[in-house]
Amino acid sequence: MDIVLLERVEALGNMGDVVNVKPGYARNFLIPHGKALRATKDNIAEFEARRSELEARNAEMRDGAEKSAGDLDGAQAVLIRQASDSLQLYGSVNARDIANALAEQGFDINKRQVVLDHPIKNLGIHEVRVALHPEVSVTVIANVARSEDEAAVQAETGRAVGAFDEEEAEEAAAPAIEDLVEAEVAEQVLEDVAEAADEGEDDGSDAAASDAGDEAAAEEEESKD
Repeated sequence: MDIVLLERVEALGNMGDVVNVKPGYARNFLIPHGKALRATKDNIAEFEARRSELEARNAEMRDGAEKSAGDLDGAQAVLIRQASDSLQLYGSVNARDIANALAEQGFDINKRQVVLDHPIKNLGIHEVRVALHPEVSVTVIANVARSEDEAAVQAETGRAVGAFDEEEAEEAAAPAIEDLVEAEVAEQVLEDVAEAADEGEDDGSDAAASDAGDEAAAEEEESKD
């Protein structure tokens, strides 16, 4: 379906562009939310007649969004959820959850402004984009934790509490692993030395036996003479 955009739409185009989209996307989202009109001759003419008005309104809304962006950028939404030991949530966190958590802090946003490609399904710190205006976006933090205390630790460290414990354990085990490797190397060296010594002794015994045999043969020859 061909439509004319009444404002900039990400991945589609700018105000006034005529683009082709799937009919369902146009009927269920773009047109009902005032973002586009069907690209008929009459609608395009209507848009051109209102272009100055729409551009002025867009500029005003963009200015307001830019003012709000300063306060919202970097804001943290704490979301308390139950999760397994593997940090997987029993459920998920979606755009509505993040919008509601930010709204509780006094930010005027709705779920449609939260750009989330897929629901969050694990504990930790997650960066999420919020589109305040088609031309103004900010990044907020979704701090998903099992308790307020864990959320505070995650905010300070920048990682999930469970992941923090696992990494700490790996760091603590590293010196022991290095010592074990060094011990194995040293043991192998000693084994190689011992094996070489055994081979040397065997060679010496064989040589002595050979010399003794030669002497005995010589004495026998002399007795015959």
